[in-house]
Amino acid sequence: MSRVLGFDFGLARIGVAVSSPLTGVASSLTVLHARQGEPDWAGILQLVREWRPVVLVVGMPRKLDGSPSAMQEAITAFVRRLGQQTGLPVELANEQLSSREAEQRLRLARQSGRKRKVRKEEIDQ
Repeated sequence: MSRVLGFDFGLARIGVAVSSPLTGVASSLTVLHARQGEPDWAGILQLVREWRPVVLVVGMPRKLDGSPSAMQEAITAFVRRLGQQTGLPVELANEQLSSREAEQRLRLARQSGRKRKVRKEEIDQ
């Protein structure tokens, strides 16, 4: 199995995950910060050189009815440039229900009586 780098694109931050070449399971790797809305391309390229993935995956959220989200245009531009900058194939992953699932997990964790505050960032991982 080959290594994959996954990107959760945001205008302020980009979450990065890496897959295990043995199991295919992805683990959170890091968060890169955008500068004035511009992704940290130097950081992205460094991760690609370091981890040597064969493919890159970018999450594409959609509304529950399947229509494009407000982020689609920005994500599409990021995907295009990511492919140009790295020379690697870039695939899109449907994240239609991922935000709703994360919100439900956060709500359940808060209701379970945990003494420590549960932050959204913990659920997003």
